[in-house]
Amino acid sequence: MSGPLKGIKVLEFTHAVMGPCAGLMLADMGADVLHVEPVHGDSTRRLQGFGTGYFWFYNRNKKSLAVNIKSKEGRKIIYDLVKEYDVVVENFGPGTMDRLGLGYEDLKHLNKGLIYCSLKGFLSGPYEKRHAMDEVVQMMGGLAYMTGREGDPLRAGTSVIDITGGMFGYIGILQALYEREKTGEGGFVKSALFETCAFLMGQHMAYSSQIDYKIPPMPSRVSAWSIYKVFDTKDNDKAFIGIISEKHWKRFCEVFNWQDWLSDERLKTNNLRIDEREWFIPELEERIRQFTKQEIIEKCEKGHIPFAPISRPEDLFEDEQLNKGNSLMEVNLGDGKITKLPKFPIEYKGTRVEKRLDPPKIGEHTAEVLKGLNIDDATIEKMIAEGIIKTD
Repeated sequence: MSGPLKGIKVLEFTHAVMGPCAGLMLADMGADVLHVEPVHGDSTRRLQGFGTGYFWFYNRNKKSLAVNIKSKEGRKIIYDLVKEYDVVVENFGPGTMDRLGLGYEDLKHLNKGLIYCSLKGFLSGPYEKRHAMDEVVQMMGGLAYMTGREGDPLRAGTSVIDITGGMFGYIGILQALYEREKTGEGGFVKSALFETCAFLMGQHMAYSSQIDYKIPPMPSRVSAWSIYKVFDTKDNDKAFIGIISEKHWKRFCEVFNWQDWLSDERLKTNNLRIDEREWFIPELEERIRQFTKQEIIEKCEKGHIPFAPISRPEDLFEDEQLNKGNSLMEVNLGDGKITKLPKFPIEYKGTRVEKRLDPPKIGEHTAEVLKGLNIDDATIEKMIAEGIIKTD
C-alpha cells in the first residue's frame, strides 16, 4: 500500500503508548513522523516488565530528534520546525506543553494550518486536570468490572484504552486534515482515555437502561448464545466454540455425529437450548472432553463453525494466517535482534503497509533535521557540547 498520508509532516512529543500509537498509525499511513525526545532518550526505551515492548512496537517508521525542549535554543528549533509541519501530537500531563511554551496557543500563530492533537486522560470537564493512565480509566470506566469475576475487577490483557484512545486521536487528525483541505486552517484536536473507555462501555450502558438489575461482569453473564464458551479437551488443552445460528447448530451436531441432539425437541432453537443449560452444558462439556484440541479444530473447520484455540502472544509468531497472510513485518529491536511484529491491520486494494524505518536510535536523525533548517555543522557541534541536542 502506498502511503495515503505521504507528504504530511508530524512532530510527535509522546511517550508510553497512547501518543506513540497515534503517531504509529500516521507513520504507517505514510506520514513523515519525527519523534521528539530528550537528549537522554524517551523514558519508554528504558521500561522493563510489560513495558519492555512499548517503544519497539509503537515507534517504527519514525525518525528521532533528541533535543532539550526546556532550553531556549531547543524551543527555537521546535518553533522553526512547526512553521514547516502539518501536525503536532502530544500526550504529556495536563498543562505540561503549555508550561514549556509549546501548547497550541503558543504554536498556532506560527502556522495557521497547524493541527495540534492532545491526547489526555479526560476531555473538557471536572476531571480534565487529573492525571490518568490506561489502568486508571479501565477501573473507573467500567471495563475492569466487566472483565473480571464478581468482586474481582481485572484490567484487560493489553493497553486497550491507550491504543483505542490513540486511534481516536488519529481519527481526529484525519478529520482535521480533511477540513483543512477545504478551509486552509488547522485546529485543536483532543482525545482522552476516560471518554474512550466510556464509549466502549456504550453497549453495556444501553443494556443497563433496559433492565432493572445490575449488569453482571462478563464471566457471570448470561450469553445471548446457548454455546459460547471455552471447553476443556482430552489432551488437557482448551478450545473456544461459539454457536450463534441454527445453521451452526445443525453442522455442529453433524460433524461431531450427535444425531440424538439434532433430533431432540428440547434443543431445536437457540432460546430452547438456553433454557436447558442446566443439564445441556455439563453434558456438552463431557462430550467435548472426549476429543483433543486438534480434533475439535478440524471438526469445527470442516463444519464452518466459529472456534478458536486459546493462544498466548508468543503463539502468534508462528500463526499460519499472520505469516501466510503477510501480516507480520521484521523489526530491529535496537540491539541487533530481529523479530516479527504485526502490521497495520488494513488491506487496501490487496496490499498492506510495509516498514520503511526501524524504531530509531536516540537522536538518529537530529543532524539531518537541523541541516534541513540550515543549521551548520559548527553550530550543531556547539549544541551537542552544551547538551541542547544529541546525535547518533
